[in-house]
Amino acid sequence: MAKKTRLLRNALPKGYRLPEYEIEKPISEGGFSVVYYATHLPTNERVVIKEYFPVKHARRLPTGRVETMTEEASRSFGLGIKRFFNEGSALARLEHPNIVHVTHMFRANNTVYMVMDFEVGRDMRWYIKRKNGGLTEKFMRTVFPEVLSGLKVLHENKILHLDIKPANILLRSGGHPLLIDFGAVKQAEGTGSLEVKGQTLTQGYAPLEQHNHGNIGEWSDIYGVGATMYSCLSGKPPPPAIERVSRDELETEIMAFEKKGYSRSLLESMVLALKMDLTQRTQGVEAFQELLKTRTDKSRVMSFLNQPVRLGIGRTNKS
Repeated sequence: MAKKTRLLRNALPKGYRLPEYEIEKPISEGGFSVVYYATHLPTNERVVIKEYFPVKHARRLPTGRVETMTEEASRSFGLGIKRFFNEGSALARLEHPNIVHVTHMFRANNTVYMVMDFEVGRDMRWYIKRKNGGLTEKFMRTVFPEVLSGLKVLHENKILHLDIKPANILLRSGGHPLLIDFGAVKQAEGTGSLEVKGQTLTQGYAPLEQHNHGNIGEWSDIYGVGATMYSCLSGKPPPPAIERVSRDELETEIMAFEKKGYSRSLLESMVLALKMDLTQRTQGVEAFQELLKTRTDKSRVMSFLNQPVRLGIGRTNKS
């Protein structure tokens, strides 16, 4: 109830008019944004709008305007708006069936808004909760190759998701997934460095390098995919990476699912995606796609570990 109350306090009210849009209702809130259902008034089409709103550092005035609470916050607020706008602009250039489509960006209320297509479906959390995990291997081999297909396009365009989890994968009719809620980290254009937007991570789905500000790259998204796959089987996320440092039995837990009828190759691909040591982890999407193509009960997949790895920020390291 407290979460809903906070959302209603921070969000624009039903019926609020933005340029060409009218708010239907707020639907969710993250650390740096509020998301709404809205209507595009010229066409009467339903859309989803994401508003830049750093919850801990901003407040809503009665007029709808967003203001920062402190002078220090105001300095980072401008940088946050720029990053949010760049994120949306980058996504707007992408056309892929497994990536949410951004149609428009605009400024209002001293902040920035991202307009996205409205899609009908349920996020993966619903399916996991309904089955208490235990989603079939057929489900896994149908859904996750498409997730990886969308992720590959993001990486090719120097965008890292860094918050892949069941809540951020929408499943539409026919089981076709859609990656949503981007923007945790984006590679700066023309440089080899990374711009980090806040501390966006979810316990269990974030690798150790996100917790300790280590070497973040495409391999970090691979960890999120592996953790999401694990939750599809177990009904819960893996233990947080920071807990796995002192006690790590995850590989044994994953391989135990072989007794429930899952193929060894599927389970071993998850083990590789969830390696704590990022140099041992599957390095990029293409490598993970190849592992998922292997369907056998023999232990050929783990030979992947014996191949050398070279790390490079923002590039897929084929193994």
